[in-house]
Amino acid sequence: MNTTNDTTSAKTMQPNARADQERYVGMWVTEDGHIRHELLPGGRYDEARGSRHSAYRGRYTLTGDHIDYVDDTGFTADGDFVDGVLHHAGMVLRKEG
Repeated sequence: MNTTNDTTSAKTMQPNARADQERYVGMWVTEDGHIRHELLPGGRYDEARGSRHSAYRGRYTLTGDHIDYVDDTGFTADGDFVDGVLHHAGMVLRKEG
């Protein structure tokens, strides 16, 4: 597992950013289960695709209900949480549990 330090750690986040992160931390999954985004505490994520675990890893930042991703290769993407659903790159992901 990549142990790159993230400068957006839970210790340095503003109180509102910490609350946003806590609300969204967890596993987000497409309806067919093929894409799975695990948003981890501390601003890291791990994305699985089909049987490929950790297909993408990187960091994320939250601004209100908006999420920005930067994977470990530098690729960027974003998404928005609307009514408890994550809309990302044409996909719809729902939180497990």
